[in-house]
Amino acid sequence: MLAKLFSRKEIIDENTKNWILDTFAWAIENFDINVLKDDARLILPTNEFYPGTVTSIDEMAQAMFINTKKYAGMQKWPIQLISTVPSSITRIEDLRLGSTIRGENAEVSVSTGNDALMLGFNQSQVNQPQDLIAAIGQALAGILVTSNKVLPPGGQEYLPQTIDLVACFMGFGVIFANTAYQFRGGCGACNNASLNRQAALTEPETLYALALFCVLKKESLKQVKGHLKSHLRKDFTHAYKSIEQSLSSSTQPALLAFVS
Repeated sequence: MLAKLFSRKEIIDENTKNWILDTFAWAIENFDINVLKDDARLILPTNEFYPGTVTSIDEMAQAMFINTKKYAGMQKWPIQLISTVPSSITRIEDLRLGSTIRGENAEVSVSTGNDALMLGFNQSQVNQPQDLIAAIGQALAGILVTSNKVLPPGGQEYLPQTIDLVACFMGFGVIFANTAYQFRGGCGACNNASLNRQAALTEPETLYALALFCVLKKESLKQVKGHLKSHLRKDFTHAYKSIEQSLSSSTQPALLAFVS
């Protein structure tokens, strides 16, 4: 009784928790479980994941894009990043998807005569690298989710939240948690709000999705916490331990198959 009385409250409500678990299972079923098992990594905002020396803003953005695209398992997708207004009229509907859609063996092309999909970016975003990486990851997740024939739990109405969750499923949860909310006060030079990512999941929801990825991939708490903003660490720890304890009783076959 006392343990229950003084136990910490969950960081999200039961309905939201169930939606995250169900949507993660949906992503496992639709976006190549083997890529999640064998290739997906927890992507951190460090030189290990985004190395190299560049000589221009555009070169830096391209380097971030190439790495982010690879980590997303979408290196074979015909998508390019440009700093000008996209001139291509290629649509997501013009993509042709094979049986494997992520990883080195992905089968993705565009209809005959069409160019690659073009993603634009604001050159000033390079000054806020985590936001730029998150924005690229969000765009890639959006293309992946939108191109899928099966709607996520909650249907069309939940597509924005699903896109953020799929980005966490790809491994970008730390970067997404750090950019889910940006403080608007203080020194104006410290943060440009116009360059921030538009988050569809709240900080607690993103932390729960991150924790689920980390438990499934057996990432240690210590490895993750040091890369999160300080105010996020306690909630992340609580979510991680809660998922660790409850995952074995999940009713989702996809999640159970992953941990078995």
